[in-house]
Amino acid sequence: MDPQHLRDLYDRQLRREARPDGPGCRIERVGDVVRQTGPAHAWNGVLWSRLDAPAADRAIAGQIDHYRTAGLSFEWKLYAHDTPGDLGARLLAAGFTAEDTETLMVAEATSLPQDVPLPAGVELREVTDEAGVRQVVEVHERAFGTDSAHIGRRLLDRLAADPGTVTAVVALAAGEPVSAARLELCPGTDFAGLWGGGTVEGWRGRGLYRALVAHRARVAARRGHRLVQVDAADTSRPILQRLGFLALTTTTPYTHDVRTDPAVHP
Repeated sequence: MDPQHLRDLYDRQLRREARPDGPGCRIERVGDVVRQTGPAHAWNGVLWSRLDAPAADRAIAGQIDHYRTAGLSFEWKLYAHDTPGDLGARLLAAGFTAEDTETLMVAEATSLPQDVPLPAGVELREVTDEAGVRQVVEVHERAFGTDSAHIGRRLLDRLAADPGTVTAVVALAAGEPVSAARLELCPGTDFAGLWGGGTVEGWRGRGLYRALVAHRARVAARRGHRLVQVDAADTSRPILQRLGFLALTTTTPYTHDVRTDPAVHP
């Protein structure tokens, strides 16, 4: 796999030609910016931009005005190869907050390990109802220490409106949810996204993360998606590299909170 080719394919299919990723969401193309706007609990933000230095600050101000008018906090998902080179600094100057940088990694779905043994007494179960979604949220909150109610709401919306585009799986140890992850399929593209893989403390280092990757890769391939991609944290990048994932670039979310916007709260 050629990294440059894969990165260009990713940029075209999932960023420039993005499709809405949930009910009530719409993709908007304004000049050299592609963004998603939807309900407050959905992901709102800039997916792609192609800006030069003279246009960058105007484009940033335009996106702030758009989401401010809608009353929505949003994210500008910045990739290391985006232009201009100082776009991150410009976003910070405009009042954004930089979150943790992650590595965009891609693998061919059929090249990944197909069968990863589970610890004794652990079973994988695909999520199909509200009870299963609650288990996914529970694992996420225990694993990452964050309020994850919005993840549950988005997952329920997708399962109800378009179940063929999302799969969630939870690992149960004697009925207790101890690991969970999601697969988001992107219709009409080569890609499926691996999201939210997390394992509660006490069950880490026992192969559950790898088993969830293998399970989701099989589902992606079965549904016609050649490639799987991950925004990998530093903790998961080494595992994914050993499985055969290739690093393409890095990505940093810059968030703008409408609740602290001085134009809204003078």
